[in-house]
Amino acid sequence: MASEPLLLLLALWALVAPARPGPAGDGGCYAFLRPVILQGLTDNSKFRALCSRERLLASFGERVVRLSTANTYSYRKVDLPFQEYVEQLLHPQDPTSLGNDTLYFFGDNNFTEWASLFRHYSPPPFGLLDTTPAYSFGIAGAGSGVPFHWHGPGYSEVIYGRKRWFLYPPEKTPEFHPNKTTLAWLQDTYSALAPHARPLECTVRAGEVLYFPDRWWHATLNLDTSVFISTFLG
Repeated sequence: MASEPLLLLLALWALVAPARPGPAGDGGCYAFLRPVILQGLTDNSKFRALCSRERLLASFGERVVRLSTANTYSYRKVDLPFQEYVEQLLHPQDPTSLGNDTLYFFGDNNFTEWASLFRHYSPPPFGLLDTTPAYSFGIAGAGSGVPFHWHGPGYSEVIYGRKRWFLYPPEKTPEFHPNKTTLAWLQDTYSALAPHARPLECTVRAGEVLYFPDRWWHATLNLDTSVFISTFLG
């Protein structure tokens, strides 16, 4: 990990606890200040079994899924059968491809058609006041990912594989091109960053959950063919 390490916790009581100012005026609440990796919160072994390649193809192979381009703004959408995506597009990322030429399955899920799968998922048992959780399910090849962007707070759990994260606080805009993939950024830009300009980093493994606060810049890189699900606290 670079810069400050991300803190590894077994529980995140601070997410739902009220902020308590400390001696230096620190709110002391992870919900608004820092990302955190969580372990051992829920048992998603059944959901994981249902997310194997064989089970997903058997249950959803003929369903049409919507793919997004892997650039910061994800303007282009492509619809095709899930089986075609798995068999033809779920391959390691070409480092020379631009983000708008790279199709990525994440976020645009038909919740009615995928309800038989999602009902077996147990999200982290912490929330934020006045928010309603929403799921985004994804499957992507090694080397794929989404370049820097930001949105509201939420969780990201890895079901299969490993996902590397690069994060900056809201006040620190990263150096990146919105149409370069994360893999290209890692190869072309990351190594040239001064130590003080480097992001927070972590690798989230199967069964682990990353909590990201509101408006934190982040980019992701799937180190393996990965299955993952995010819970957005909107």
